[in-house]
Amino acid sequence: MRIKPCDSLLLVIDLQGRLLPAIDDGRTVLENATWMVDVAQAIGVPILATEQYPQGLGVTEAGLRARIPDGCIVEKTHFSALAEGSLLGAPEAGRRQWIVVGTEAHVCVQQTVLDRLAMGGQVFVVEDAVGSRRARDKALALQRMQQNGAEIVSREMVAFEWLEQSNTPVFRAVLQRFIR
Repeated sequence: MRIKPCDSLLLVIDLQGRLLPAIDDGRTVLENATWMVDVAQAIGVPILATEQYPQGLGVTEAGLRARIPDGCIVEKTHFSALAEGSLLGAPEAGRRQWIVVGTEAHVCVQQTVLDRLAMGGQVFVVEDAVGSRRARDKALALQRMQQNGAEIVSREMVAFEWLEQSNTPVFRAVLQRFIR
């Protein structure tokens, strides 16, 4: 199945300042997730984000947080972003295709993805924009999510499917600004 911009939501899970230094290649994960946020905004795809226990792990990394619209960040204490229900209260959460980025791949990302799949949603996990403290945990999480029905994709796969065609001003703007 293809990713459609009118059906999509970008979900940014727990890219928090105190957690990121512990993530394997965390700087790259953050850069790729930020790129996804910027492309989503350029195309008009809504964004939601979560923060796992911000009192302990800090808030979303400042540069990323500045890009996410007010009121689109949900605090949580359960690992799954769906367990507490507040994320599902956002109007954007009703979109059937969720594109997921964030940390940790084997904890909060995985539990959220598995819960969304159990609800009948379509989930696309952006491999180059998710991370864990250990590379092996990320690899196992990606494998498990895929075995349960998630599609593992790259950031450019998502961007080009959102764009759909090359003869538009949006395509030219995204190409010039983000795709090198």
